[in-house]
Amino acid sequence: MKKITTIYDIAERLNLTASTVSRALNGSNKISEATRQLVNDTAAEMNYQQNFFAKALKTGRSFNVGVIVPRIDIDFFGSVIRGIAEELNPYGYNVIISQTYDNGQLEEENINSLLNIQVDGIFMSISNSDVDNTKVFDDTSKKNVPFIFFDRKKDIKGISTITVDDYKGAYLGTKHLIDQGCQRIAYFTNNHLLQIFKNRFLGYKQALEDHHIEFDESLIVEVPLSVIEGRKKTKQLLQKKQPPDAIFAVHDYPALGAIQEIKANGLRVPEDICVVGFSNEPFTQFMELPITTIDQSPLEMGRIAAKIFLENIKNKSKKIKSEKHVVLTPELIIRKSSLRSNINTN
Repeated sequence: MKKITTIYDIAERLNLTASTVSRALNGSNKISEATRQLVNDTAAEMNYQQNFFAKALKTGRSFNVGVIVPRIDIDFFGSVIRGIAEELNPYGYNVIISQTYDNGQLEEENINSLLNIQVDGIFMSISNSDVDNTKVFDDTSKKNVPFIFFDRKKDIKGISTITVDDYKGAYLGTKHLIDQGCQRIAYFTNNHLLQIFKNRFLGYKQALEDHHIEFDESLIVEVPLSVIEGRKKTKQLLQKKQPPDAIFAVHDYPALGAIQEIKANGLRVPEDICVVGFSNEPFTQFMELPITTIDQSPLEMGRIAAKIFLENIKNKSKKIKSEKHVVLTPELIIRKSSLRSNINTN
């Protein structure tokens, strides 16, 4: 049976005390840089693997955090996770990712699973589900584990949030379409149980009102966040006696479906119908007809969420519970799918 290398083996090899080796492996500033380097090089040479379970018992931390997202295959969520990981990795944290697939029951199970393995914190974008997990969120916030909502959130005491100003983002997108001469602007919305979709709808509606365009309920269409559903709903709109001259979608995927269906019907984008999306998914800029969209700064969102977590961990040792609410400013990225006048594109 292969012998497992311990800190005592490393100490014996280097003629150091076990406590010195332990401090060096844990990056203590009480140990010189030369000694830390020597210990780490020797540990690697001897195939030493740190016992993280023992470390967790000693420090009271697992150095694992959980991130719960609806879906990992949407670039926005992947970018947020990247921001969290890049900010926390230098501090020795590992990121455990869970997906809810917008299933409320699975959402609760994910939270409980992460708590059971004693993660040091949970980052979460709540699911688009009619299952109300408010009590679960509230109970979790009362535990001694930092809990942070990003993008999709509920306002619950004790839970920090990092979001983008969805109302302003939708207002900017709608105003841009009006500036291009559009008057019948269809809006692809989603379940208003989530604040982000409700706020985007309200931003759209306010922009119409501010520019003296009558709100038309028949132009509001609830659309799942997929390309195929974007096509289906666009087909229905094009069959109207008075079809829209613009479509503003709550997400980039249904916006892409709208463009595909418009072209399939022999119409031109943006000459006949302008299209704007929301989220700035990477594909939007690389298409033959790049899509105008609203950028949500997901990388920055992840980094700020991680910084809030680190601050919570620091305050935790002082028995202080902090709660922060950060709102990022959205950016309108103008591209060819909506550009009728002479405006610089990105």
